[in-house]
Amino acid sequence: MHPVVGVPEEGRSRFWLEQNPYVLTADPSGSSTGSAVAVAANMAAVTLGTETDGSILSPSSVNGVVGIKPTVGLTSRAGVIPISHHQDTVGPICRTVTDAVYLLDEIVGYDPRDHRASKSAAPFIPKGGYKQFLKPDGLHGKRLGITRGSDFSKSRGSIEAISFEKHLATLRQKGATLVENSSIDAIFNAGYGNDMQTILLYDFKQDLNMYLSELLESPVRTLADAIAFNNRHPQEV
Repeated sequence: MHPVVGVPEEGRSRFWLEQNPYVLTADPSGSSTGSAVAVAANMAAVTLGTETDGSILSPSSVNGVVGIKPTVGLTSRAGVIPISHHQDTVGPICRTVTDAVYLLDEIVGYDPRDHRASKSAAPFIPKGGYKQFLKPDGLHGKRLGITRGSDFSKSRGSIEAISFEKHLATLRQKGATLVENSSIDAIFNAGYGNDMQTILLYDFKQDLNMYLSELLESPVRTLADAIAFNNRHPQEV
């Protein structure tokens, strides 16, 4: 399954043709799969992804690139096919942190077509942008919590665990203080709650209807129209 979109494995052979360029048999994750794969394969210098819950961070992590999930409203969602206006956001997916930050600086800001969210977030954009925080010694004096759940202990000695430890050693070398075995309930008990699912289902219908109604040329103007089209043309689904 992929975050929010939830495309099962049996459906991917038909709909999802992207492959992880580092391990062709590995799951490239999603749902901003194409953006992450294109950057990882050097098909694009920078890309954008959209996220409701994991769709930037997950494919970026799996394909070995850098993804930034901005605070909702920091970047405009105008023109983006919606899922939930409470959670949707647009962010950079790039090969390096520097590229991602430079791209973020270009896409943040107020947009009248996403008035309420972008107006609320605009005051929090730092003067001078985010590039000023790109510092080679930026980890000095920082404390980073390291969680080690049951899944991690099971993989001890694996290639993944060895690689993880190497990355931790790099963080220490760069000046960070690592707080081992941090207990963060929000991570260990993460999941889809009933409240979030209710919001997503409600927002999806309302937001998609609004998006479709604003299209200049389309026979599909509502979610009901989309369902009817699918029922009339099952071969296209």
